[in-house]
Amino acid sequence: MWLKIVILVLLTAIVVSLFSGAFFLRDAGSGRQLFSALALRISLTVVVMLLIAWGLWSGQLQWGAPWLH
Repeated sequence: MWLKIVILVLLTAIVVSLFSGAFFLRDAGSGRQLFSALALRISLTVVVMLLIAWGLWSGQLQWGAPWLH
């Protein structure tokens, strides 16, 4: 159960980083902050993908699509 909560928190952080990047995009002189938001978003996405892969491999996450049963 904790793995799903961690993934949900990380996905929320990705969305927050997306909107902060959009905010920095409006300001012409914030190229470094925009790059930092992008780097953070990419890093969080990689961590989420690794957690999902680990969860599927360990059996903590399962496919829930009805056509796979």
